[in-house]
Amino acid sequence: MAIVLMILFLFALMIIGVPVAAALALASLAFVAFEGLPPMIVLANMVNGINSFPLIAVPFFILAGNLMNSAGITTRIFAFARATVGWMHGGLGHVNVGASVIFAGMSGAAVADAGGLGNIEIKAMRDAGYDTDFAVGITAASSTIGPIIPPSLPLVIYGVIADASIGQLFMAGIVPGLMMALALMAMVAWYSRRRNYPRDQEFVLGRFGRTFLDALLPLMTPAIIIGGIMFGIFTPTEAAIAAVAWCLVLGVGVYRTLNWKKILKVSFETVETTAAIMLIVAASTIFAWILTANQTARHFSEVMVALTDNKVALLLIITMIILVIGLFMETIAAITILTPVLLPVAVGLGIDPVHFGIIMILNLMIGLLTPPVGMVLYVLSKVAHVPFERCVTATAPFLIPLVAVLLLLTFVPAFSMWLPTLIYR
Repeated sequence: MAIVLMILFLFALMIIGVPVAAALALASLAFVAFEGLPPMIVLANMVNGINSFPLIAVPFFILAGNLMNSAGITTRIFAFARATVGWMHGGLGHVNVGASVIFAGMSGAAVADAGGLGNIEIKAMRDAGYDTDFAVGITAASSTIGPIIPPSLPLVIYGVIADASIGQLFMAGIVPGLMMALALMAMVAWYSRRRNYPRDQEFVLGRFGRTFLDALLPLMTPAIIIGGIMFGIFTPTEAAIAAVAWCLVLGVGVYRTLNWKKILKVSFETVETTAAIMLIVAASTIFAWILTANQTARHFSEVMVALTDNKVALLLIITMIILVIGLFMETIAAITILTPVLLPVAVGLGIDPVHFGIIMILNLMIGLLTPPVGMVLYVLSKVAHVPFERCVTATAPFLIPLVAVLLLLTFVPAFSMWLPTLIYR
């Protein structure tokens, strides 16, 4: 009964606008007080929750993405994607997706993609005569590729909570991320033929070669991260540090677009973002500890099995639960709370923790495109200068290909497990 009251109290706090981290901590404190436990348990679990070496990767991946944006490297990525796929019908829509795939290998965050590339992409599409709704919708949908293709901040958090290999999780995200891109490009092609969107530009080998050379050094960033992890040169945490070092080399030494003032500004932004994430992780950890200590996962599993023993039906139920939670809860908090509860159920169904991680993150990325939380929608509302409600309706059609990919990944594990099995097992 106390667990139910704690969860209800949490949602009540969130509904009245209390920040997620504060709501989680207050709900946990209320439970501890109700049960007569020593309050120091809360502090000890919060500290232990962020006392993890893999979590050091979080600020460094955030810093790498911020440095890329501040150094103006996103314009080079966009130009290369434009020269590569701009010749197709609805060329700038395809460029939008392609640029997100490339940037995904650098930032690992959907909001960074939407904020960094979104401004360039939406302006270019508007100038070319594309509908604002279409531009906003495809920009929002393509930004969700960022946390699936490595590096990925949500996958790092999931790996720590689930005690799963972050290297394997990174490898498992590559094929699903490319599947998302292909599905969105198919949607763009359908829209383009229906609305007669033009080709952006003819394919010119010289222009392709020139933009490739301009973007070559930035394109080495995902190669350094993924290649270094794949060949055992360094851990994901060390890969994050290497990515920051490479971004500094590019911004300060090669392109000279970064100075001390910009670096200081980016560093403060990184500290602010990291602090917010770590506070959520810490507060979520005590909440998750309470759920685990009270055997919530076992009780939940018993309820699920009582409903049905069909694996397909159980997977669908789990997917729906994550999707619904993703509508109302910030991604990091949802991962920290849901993983201890749902992962044992998934493992009991014979699902690999790495595969389940990809399913969970993609579910929660779809949540970033839906109200009332929808962080990507809020960012694009500011970037595109359109009302939040219009962003919601513009993005809705693009949820169809993302949900289709989610179902494919859920019921065909080979899509996500093929690469990590090939490399690690």
